Amino acid sequence: MSEKQTEHIREDIRNIAIIAHVDHGKTTLVDQMLRQSGTFRTNEHLTDRVMDSNDLEREKGITIMAKNTSVHWGGKKLNIVDTPGHADFGGEVERILKMVDGVLLLVDAAEGCLPQTKFVLKKSLQLHLKPIVVINKIDRKDARPQEVLDEVFELFMSLGASYDQLEFPIVYAVGKAGLAGLTLKEEMTDLSPMFRMIIDCVPPPPGEIDAPFQMLVANVDWSDYLGRLAVGRIFRGTIREGDWITRIKHDGSIEKAKISKIYTFEGLKRTETPEASAGEIVQLAGLEDVRIGETVADPGTPEALPIINVDEPTISMNFVVNDSPLAGREGKFVTSRHLRERLMRELRKNISIHVEDVAPDTFKVMARGELQLAILIETMRREGYEFAVSKPEVILQEVDGDTMEPIEQVVIDVPDEYVGGVIEALGIRKGQMLNMASLNGQTNLDYHVPSRGMIGFRGEFMTMTRGTGILNQLFYDYESYKGPIPGRNRGALVSLDDGDATPYAMENLQERAVFFVPPGTKIYKGMIVGENSRDEDMIVNVTKKKHLTNMRASGSDGAIQLETPRNLSLEQQIEWLSDDEYLEVTPLSTRFRKKILDATERHRTKKRAEQMVA
Repeated sequence: MSEKQTEHIREDIRNIAIIAHVDHGKTTLVDQMLRQSGTFRTNEHLTDRVMDSNDLEREKGITIMAKNTSVHWGGKKLNIVDTPGHADFGGEVERILKMVDGVLLLVDAAEGCLPQTKFVLKKSLQLHLKPIVVINKIDRKDARPQEVLDEVFELFMSLGASYDQLEFPIVYAVGKAGLAGLTLKEEMTDLSPMFRMIIDCVPPPPGEIDAPFQMLVANVDWSDYLGRLAVGRIFRGTIREGDWITRIKHDGSIEKAKISKIYTFEGLKRTETPEASAGEIVQLAGLEDVRIGETVADPGTPEALPIINVDEPTISMNFVVNDSPLAGREGKFVTSRHLRERLMRELRKNISIHVEDVAPDTFKVMARGELQLAILIETMRREGYEFAVSKPEVILQEVDGDTMEPIEQVVIDVPDEYVGGVIEALGIRKGQMLNMASLNGQTNLDYHVPSRGMIGFRGEFMTMTRGTGILNQLFYDYESYKGPIPGRNRGALVSLDDGDATPYAMENLQERAVFFVPPGTKIYKGMIVGENSRDEDMIVNVTKKKHLTNMRASGSDGAIQLETPRNLSLEQQIEWLSDDEYLEVTPLSTRFRKKILDATERHRTKKRAEQMVA
């Protein structure tokens, strides 16, 4: 491509992704960019975090799915991608970076560079993208923008950034208020300095408009009228409505299709257009069953683009057809066929998840972390699915006869008085301390911990630090197996019989246990109703009723006082599971249960397992 052609191509477009650690202000900043660019009417009401359109995203306050939008400023169209900040959704970040030419790296002016900051920056530098560093939230009382800027520079150096990438431009911002400036001393009035920086520093998208058409599918969307929509960036050529194209699949096979509609992004809406050219981010309709990572090309020149590669999953769970005595009462989709179809549908749009059939009614789902699996489970139950899931397990690898396990980089900020307990807990989990620093009553701990040691640790950590600790983790690498790690140190209260939980039965047990269910709950044999104060399971009868006689009235023993049951979130429930237990998930309820419901059969199975080990 000649220099003249490069300068001529799409000078009116800039494609940029906003990347950062979770909760450093990406989505809030996009809100202000949409407002200040005139995308919305002045009297139009907008909710906060307008890009978090998913109910789960709003509830959890995090971005789960990467989303496209665009704004117009200074005569240019800025295509913006808001990406997830949590490490479990790194697959979203990796494929979205294929669509852009530059990144806005947001770093919190107080928290500085955290694990996911390193992850997203590493991916963007590997793709030779031009970064613009935005030191956000400089209005915080504990903000330290100059120190954080030094941390960012050191991070660039440690990741092997090129000389050109080290000359990154810097913007200081208060994203929530929509303010930005190039220095800390200048008066900030709006985001204009940041808009100008994007236009000046992010290169226009390269590509030959007159060359044969070629596009990489980086995302998929759905329309009730048009079906599946392929989302991606056009790398070269022009596409017009009604054109025939070639879809190049992952296995190299080719399939022809006709483009029925073309859409571009305008604000938060998609706008139909008769044609689109190199450099633009578009949605194409007419590609039935198109998958992420496939190439859409001109039939005469069917050349495939490099496949999007993402890091392999490190954790797995079994999704099982629910066979409890209460199965089928609350769910709409309950069979193995329903479960398999839904998981296969997830594979089409989520390339960081893998699914294997391990039994007729059991599917092994592999992902990047517990949160990603919890989001999938919650999404499915809201769609009407009923099933059961097993305890999460890490995915081991065999390398030259050596068993390797995934290791997490764990960064913790905790008040000084809790440091001893945290160090002891991580030591039990085979954690290796890399660094420890204390400042102003807060201690920063940097660890490498086996991924299996982190399962269930977050809840214990929050209890240990009384909610004052901050824990961040990120996949680091595979290392040799570190040996056994103790599991849950509390046993379960397992129901002996079917029926309704009664206050009379629960009152006699609550001194030795914490309940998960309130009185009146439907209980079945083998269902777990609480947590024992000791480390072994205890079989209990919570359905026992108080038998009345002529000599004893119903109120003669006084009112029964029961403590409030422990209410666990879905993530906490997943962490609490043990090897011989399932979490039963329905649209209305979640219940702990033993895999083998009958107590006698459970005992026999345990004995046989112990004899085989001996």
